[in-house]
Amino acid sequence: MSETAAVAPGAGETRIEVPDHAPHVLVVDDDRRLRDLIAKYLGENGFRVTAAASAAEARAKSEHFVFDALVLDVMMPGETGFDYARSVRETADTPILMLTARAETEDRITGLEIGADDYLPKPFEPRELVLRLNNILKRIAAAPVGEAGPGEEIRFGPFTFRLDRGELRRGDEAIRLTEREREILGILGGRANENVPREDLSGAGVALNERTVDVQINRLRRKIEIDPANPLLLQTVRGVGYKLVAER
Repeated sequence: MSETAAVAPGAGETRIEVPDHAPHVLVVDDDRRLRDLIAKYLGENGFRVTAAASAAEARAKSEHFVFDALVLDVMMPGETGFDYARSVRETADTPILMLTARAETEDRITGLEIGADDYLPKPFEPRELVLRLNNILKRIAAAPVGEAGPGEEIRFGPFTFRLDRGELRRGDEAIRLTEREREILGILGGRANENVPREDLSGAGVALNERTVDVQINRLRRKIEIDPANPLLLQTVRGVGYKLVAER
């Protein structure tokens, strides 16, 4: 469905013309003033924006548009941002940036465990939101970081991972990955059978600490290990980081 406005038409919304090929972002926040400000600022910086006041409204709009990223508030009445993010992750790997006043570490960890790609606490500088969104979209567009050549396929256990496409398969079955999971697996796959330090896996967008990396690793293990508590393919290297045991 084509849309040239930066903000989907609606009462009180400002239309800013941007190209159809611009990244399309869904902003979900129950605070109308903040929602409109975010939509206006993103529109002024080259994004197409559709705004929703609730998870239910966001779900309805997702039936008509394919979004390149979600900016999702956590503290919404009814279905929370965490709840909506969980439902999104059941069917899609669309990048999710959680936007919330809750800045505690446990809340960040919860968002990452659900599958969010980044976490920006309120209050925030609008420019930082734009930079984080651009970083997420650039990481998706780029081939996963690694030392393997273009198109190389990494094999580990019953899985194959295409470094150029960021595509994980078990036989003919495609395994859904979030953007951060794809990035981490790309780094590990590009350095297969090597010890990779945690700091090399932390990325630029999320909180840079060991626990957030561990959360992402645990999510990956649940997708590729028979027994995630006793991993054979994605191993912990004590005092260093992780290693992907793979065939080249």
